[in-house]
Amino acid sequence: MTETNSTHAHGVQPRPVVGRLPKYAAGKPPEGVAGLESFKLSSNENPLGPVPAVMEILRNSVDVHRYPDPSCTLLRNALGTFLGVPPDDIVTGGGSLGALNQILAAFAGQNEDGTADEVVYAWRSFEAYPICVGLAGAKSVQVPVRADGSHDLPAMAAAVTERTKVVLLCTPNNPTGTVLRSQETEDFIRQIPSNVVVVIDEAYQEFVRADDAVDGVEIYRNYPNVVVLRTFSKAHGLAGLRVGYSVSTPEITQYLRAAATPFAVSGIAEQAAVASLEHYSEVVERVQSLVDERSRVVAGLAALGWDIPDAQGNFVWLALGANTQEFAALAQSHALSLRAFGDEGVRVSIGEAEANTRFLEICASYTKEPRRS
Repeated sequence: MTETNSTHAHGVQPRPVVGRLPKYAAGKPPEGVAGLESFKLSSNENPLGPVPAVMEILRNSVDVHRYPDPSCTLLRNALGTFLGVPPDDIVTGGGSLGALNQILAAFAGQNEDGTADEVVYAWRSFEAYPICVGLAGAKSVQVPVRADGSHDLPAMAAAVTERTKVVLLCTPNNPTGTVLRSQETEDFIRQIPSNVVVVIDEAYQEFVRADDAVDGVEIYRNYPNVVVLRTFSKAHGLAGLRVGYSVSTPEITQYLRAAATPFAVSGIAEQAAVASLEHYSEVVERVQSLVDERSRVVAGLAALGWDIPDAQGNFVWLALGANTQEFAALAQSHALSLRAFGDEGVRVSIGEAEANTRFLEICASYTKEPRRS
C-alpha cells in the first residue's frame, strides 16, 4: 500500500460536528392495513392541496429547461403588495427552512479565533433548528418550554450572552402548537441587544385564531433586528415546491442576499406562489376548513379527558412521555402515521375528516397511564 493510500485507509471524514448532530426524522407514510384507508398525519402537510389556479400552472409549465429569476422578482413584488411591505425587504428561499439557513449563514457560525456564536431557541421546538445551527458552526442554547408547551421568554432573555447572535422564536411552536402574544414578544425584543437578530418563525401563521397573537410583519416594522420567516408549504399547500421567504429591513437583507443559495426557488414554484396569492380568498377557505377540523379534534380530545396545549397550528400535541412509541404504534395499527418524538409525545397533523375521526377513536380507546398530556 502506498503512503497516499495508507493516509486514506479509513476513507473521507466529515467535520466533527456532523457526527454530533441529531438526525432529521421526516414524517413517515402509514403502513397499509387491510380494510382501512391509510392516512399520513405525520408531516403537517395540507391535505387539501393547492388551489385550482396553481394546479393549472403546474399542468402547463414548460420552462423547466430555463434557470429561474434568482431574485424572484415577480413573487417579491406580489408579496410586497400582499403584505404591505417594500419588495426589497423580502428575500426568498427554499421553504422557510432555506430562508432560515440564509440567516444563520450570514449571522451565526464559528469565528476566526475558534469560538462559536450562540443561537438561543426554545426546546422542544422545530427539530431542524439544532441541525441548522450546528451545520452553520454555531452553538445551540436550548431553553426548555413551559409545562403548557409555550416559550419561556424570561428564561430565553436570560440565556442571551455576549456570544448570542441569533434568537429563534417559533410561533405557533412546532410541535406543541402554542402561540406567542404581541405584547410579550415586544417586551422580550426590547430586552435583547439590538445587534442580536431575532427571528420570528411563522410557518403556521395563517392557522392562528388566538386573540392578540403576534404578527411578525407588524413587529419587524418597529424593530430593525427582527426577521420574519413565512412559507407557502402549509396554508398554500405547496410543500413539495419549497417556497419560503424572510421579511426584514435592508440592514439585514443585504447580508441575506449574499448568503442565499442561487436559484433556490424554481420558476414553477415562483409562478405557483404568485397564483396562490392571487387567489388568496380560496386559500383562506381551505385554511378555515382545516381550522374547523382542528376545533373538532380539540373539542373531542377535551371531551375524552385529554389535556393538550393550545393548538394554533394545523396539528395537535399529546405529551405522552414514556407511552409515546406505544401510542404511535397503536395509531399505525389503525393505518394512521403520527410523528413521535422519542419519549416526549406525538404531534398529530389535522388531516382529512375521516382520519381525524379515526384519531379521536384511538384516543378514546387508549387507556394507558398517563392519559393526560
